[in-house]
Amino acid sequence: MSGGGHCFHCGGPLGDAPLSADVAGGPRPFCGPDCLAVAQRIHARGLDEFYRFRVQPTGAAKAEDTRVARWAAYDRDGLQREFVSELPGGSRRAQLLLDGVRCAACGWLIENALATVPGVESIRVDPVTARAELQWDPQRLRLSEALAQLARLGYRPSPYTADATDAQARDEQRSALKRLIVAGLGMMQVLSFAVALYAGAWREPEYQAFLRFVSLLVATPVVFYAGAPFFVGAWRRLRAGALGMDVPVAIAIGAAWAASVWNSFRGGGEVYFDSATMFVFFLSAARFLEMSGRHRALGLTAALARHLPKTATRLRGGRTEEVAVLELEPGDRVRVQPGQALPADGRLLSGRAELDESLLTGESRPVSRRAGEVVAAGSLARHRPLELEVTAVGADTLMAQIARLVGDARERKPRLAALADRVAGQFVGGVLLAAALTGIAWWQLAPERAFETVLAVLVVTCPCALALATPAALTVATAALARAGVLLRRGDALEGLARASDVVFDKTGTLTEPGSDLAGLRRLREELDEQSLLEAAAALEAQSEHPLARAFPPPPDGLQAAEVEVFPGRGLSGRVAGRRWWLGSRAFIAEVTGQEPLAPATARPSERPVFLADERGPVAMFLLSERLRPGAAAAVERLRRLGLRLHIASGDGPGPVAALARRLGIDDWHAALRPEDKLRLVEIWQSEGRRVVMLGDGINDSPVLAGADVSIAMGAGTSLAQHSADCVLMGEDLGALAQAFTTARRCLRVVRQNLGWALLYNLVALPLAASGQLSPWMAALGMSASSLLVTGNALRLGRSPRQRESGTTESAGGEQEPDAAWTSSST
Repeated sequence: MSGGGHCFHCGGPLGDAPLSADVAGGPRPFCGPDCLAVAQRIHARGLDEFYRFRVQPTGAAKAEDTRVARWAAYDRDGLQREFVSELPGGSRRAQLLLDGVRCAACGWLIENALATVPGVESIRVDPVTARAELQWDPQRLRLSEALAQLARLGYRPSPYTADATDAQARDEQRSALKRLIVAGLGMMQVLSFAVALYAGAWREPEYQAFLRFVSLLVATPVVFYAGAPFFVGAWRRLRAGALGMDVPVAIAIGAAWAASVWNSFRGGGEVYFDSATMFVFFLSAARFLEMSGRHRALGLTAALARHLPKTATRLRGGRTEEVAVLELEPGDRVRVQPGQALPADGRLLSGRAELDESLLTGESRPVSRRAGEVVAAGSLARHRPLELEVTAVGADTLMAQIARLVGDARERKPRLAALADRVAGQFVGGVLLAAALTGIAWWQLAPERAFETVLAVLVVTCPCALALATPAALTVATAALARAGVLLRRGDALEGLARASDVVFDKTGTLTEPGSDLAGLRRLREELDEQSLLEAAAALEAQSEHPLARAFPPPPDGLQAAEVEVFPGRGLSGRVAGRRWWLGSRAFIAEVTGQEPLAPATARPSERPVFLADERGPVAMFLLSERLRPGAAAAVERLRRLGLRLHIASGDGPGPVAALARRLGIDDWHAALRPEDKLRLVEIWQSEGRRVVMLGDGINDSPVLAGADVSIAMGAGTSLAQHSADCVLMGEDLGALAQAFTTARRCLRVVRQNLGWALLYNLVALPLAASGQLSPWMAALGMSASSLLVTGNALRLGRSPRQRESGTTESAGGEQEPDAAWTSSST
């Protein structure tokens, strides 16, 4: 790259006054001071290896982009809201799009260069999408300084937003479509010339030469323009010291074109322009279909973002004003008219409201919300105006969290996909070896047919179908689940759901609705009135994330609990109006006060008692009634028909748990479990060889969610529970749960079908090609049809799945229970 009058860094012409510097092992020419400065920065940080591994020249850094002042506007909180999120501990995370990223070497350079910048905690670069995730400490580094560092390396950053995602997808699709059109038109023309040659034009030498040279003119742009991605991909893999499916493709296309050119100019031998153009077209078509499916799969978050309004009606000082959504601050009051989407996450202020949350949760039915409940940006208001108090905007909203979940899941390669990549890489080595052995054998038998046979072997055994079989199915299935309201945070969760044998439900907030009703209050000591007791309990529960906390009304203005301490799965304590209070289960109150609460039995088995105590002992009992979550009974029945063993593991008392288990027909239930008891129960089942899926909600479920083979958190659960989970169920209806298992099983079945077909095809096609029974054009047609078949089979997963439930019904049994837990006698 350093010679021939081209800049060593950007590849542009050197001009009249080139500069020179010792970089990457010797003197290198540069077109100007900008490129020289970037190269010297790379050299000063000991990252010269970048120049050895990059695939093509890098963009130059503009002088104005390297100054911190150029990026100072991005230090403003208002601008950061759209693409920056706050993290626990005060760190921030920005989603960026980097202009100039060409290959994995670019990502390596950026990650290693910024790792040395004080204040940068981490940076991840996806060289395929040119997307970067930057995490930094705002106390030590301003965002403008980090962006300037990226620009100084020659990569111009910009916020990664829905508009940027759409533009990137459009550019990729437009470029691929242009290549596909060129390949298709060129193939049709070359095939028409080939038909003439095969029909007898070869008998007239002048016609033969004319048709060959016309075919050369038409095939050349097909090979080097439409087929450029195959050559670039092969070069990248070889530079990285690995074999990929593009390697045999590039060899086959390049060899077919080169041999055809040679034979055309020497006036003898076979030409393979038709095979080369067919190969390029059909492979490009398969990849275009795969790319279209991937764009549809990843278009969910962009569709959500486009659904958000650009402006909002803010209420301030008794007046209304139209402001940009990014100008909203937490605490602002906003009015939303019927038919409009909520501009931000917020707490509902105006009575009851009906919301359409289908874009967020996949549920088509409107959802009723009460005053005080938190509602999500993107939900549609129905029937009447509503007012809300903003709690989160921009990158901190639930919608932005969904976008990050989908993006993170896409960037984490599942075990199945990684395995398929390794198999494909090994298969490529086998293909090249088989082609070499075939060539040696035919050179001994019939030298004039050796090249044609080797070419057919290379083409027909190309592992494109093998490499596309798994990632295409996983991508489409993940998107189908996201549309149904099930977000996968880890790609391996799909395989785990497909192989699951047992499903364990928490009760409160999972099988029952997160919002409970306060059915009654009973005083256990007479000196305190009911209103004071209710206010004390409400002040404590206002600091709790447990689903049962929603049963209590908001505390009076100015009444707040201090010194709050949470005891997961048991209760909490705090100081309210100068007095220390404890609120929780009967066992918790007995433990902290030394007095067993004496209270009459609950009115109904479905009611749950919660006790309040002060420093003198128990003072009150609250009765909370829970409502069965919509679709719970139907979902449980569908899971049972799928052959899954179902269990309930709850911290509640045996009465409410047994009543719910009878209502749902679940024989195996476990009550009065502490968080460690739930985890131990799951570990016992896992030791028996079972694959356990845990569905939970609440902070006390986090340990068992982390310990299960696959964990699913309810979308309304605490952030810690969702952080521990592999999947998040966004809607309130459990109907999507059965669909998740069905789709996962269908996905695994499609992967097996695709891999089986790819392997069977190669086992049949390789002997035919090696024995000389397939010409190169037949090989190109067969291989391309195989790739199109597996891609189309994977795309079937994106349709609305017929709820086909298969599996062998197995009985649950043999569980060993912790001594402290209540269990059902039927186990």
